[in-house]
Amino acid sequence: MHAGILRRSSFAPRHESSAPMTATADPEIHFDPLSPEFAKDPYAVYGQMRALGRPFYYEPEGTWMLTRFADVEAVALDKTMLRNPEDRRSPEEIRAHKVKLNMHDMPHHERFVQVSMLDSEGETHARLRKLVFREFTPALIQRQRPAIQAFVDRLLEGLSDREEIDFIADFAAHVPGHIIGRVLGVPDEDCPQLRIWSENIVQYWNVGRTAEKKQLAESATREFYDYLTGLLTERRTSPREDLITRLQGYRDAGEVSEDELISLCMLILKAGHGSTIDVLGSGMHALLRFPDQERRLRDDPALMKPAIQEMFRFESPLPYFHRFATTDIEVAGQSFEAGTRFGLLYGAANRDPQRFDNPDSFDAGRMPNRHIAFGGGVHFCLGNHLARLDMDVIFSTLQTRFKSFDLVEEPVYKTGLSVRGPQSLRIALKAA
Repeated sequence: MHAGILRRSSFAPRHESSAPMTATADPEIHFDPLSPEFAKDPYAVYGQMRALGRPFYYEPEGTWMLTRFADVEAVALDKTMLRNPEDRRSPEEIRAHKVKLNMHDMPHHERFVQVSMLDSEGETHARLRKLVFREFTPALIQRQRPAIQAFVDRLLEGLSDREEIDFIADFAAHVPGHIIGRVLGVPDEDCPQLRIWSENIVQYWNVGRTAEKKQLAESATREFYDYLTGLLTERRTSPREDLITRLQGYRDAGEVSEDELISLCMLILKAGHGSTIDVLGSGMHALLRFPDQERRLRDDPALMKPAIQEMFRFESPLPYFHRFATTDIEVAGQSFEAGTRFGLLYGAANRDPQRFDNPDSFDAGRMPNRHIAFGGGVHFCLGNHLARLDMDVIFSTLQTRFKSFDLVEEPVYKTGLSVRGPQSLRIALKAA
């Protein structure tokens, strides 16, 4: 049992997202994740929510939001808190939950996205996670450094005569997908399309799930499925030294099913796109906002690794995930029933002044810096080593090739609850 959680009784399915016994309304807090104001500065709102000293109820999602580091970490680490409790629900309850969140009537999305390793639990999750971990160990990831360096160098060569660029569109958006695509075995020319599919699928995990966004997510999943099916068929007759060939070996050995194989490929490719692009953009923006820290990093390149850690803390690219309680419990001093849905606001937790000194300042040498941007417990991000390697190569190379970066205009950040990153980032470059 972890701090902040008191367990009361075993799971018994009840109504969706049960309210605590001492619930009170919070009309004074304007929590609108889809608003431009929230996108510009979510941390002011998170601070108001944190000051309540208890969870904040977000009615549109039927979710109790946690903003304090101690509470978020406790729920993330608690093995009885599930991301997907479907094996404890009846078919009728599962259907009702999907209808409530508008995640129903999406055959491909429900088949390959909603049941991915990320949303599995128990033995299924452990089996799939163990398989992926074999391929994403730190040692194996480090072997990708030369390929990442070569790709970054070629990309920057094409920008060498530019005095001004959109750091997102012209650079950041091209790197992560090509790197994870090459690891998996996707041809370079197909990587841009994979990014589009990935973004259209991932956007539907955010709040504000409209009919248009729903159709976009389902269509992208179906097209992604068709593409991967063709690629897998090709690898059966022409195996290569790539991840997709090795994953097929696991399927042939009975370690994964065909659907699990396709779902894993989708998850790996999706995870290698949006969040890394976002943290590249917000990381560069942080260096521009805190020029003293950018100079400090230039003067002492050994600070690159802690600086990258700080980029993930300062603007967590995946700032929100959820968990369901499987028991009657007490969280942050409040009583909740089994079935309650909790929102883990990692972005808010990583700015908690009870956890971090001067949390709203970017400190390139911050140590210790045990943030929670990669989640916690059994759902801790397996791609964190590759993401940090990408960042290390990219920012080290940028500081070598350019003697300065200057912000041309203030960026507009993406709206929503599940993502955090600039839509574009126009910067001026001065070659070294």
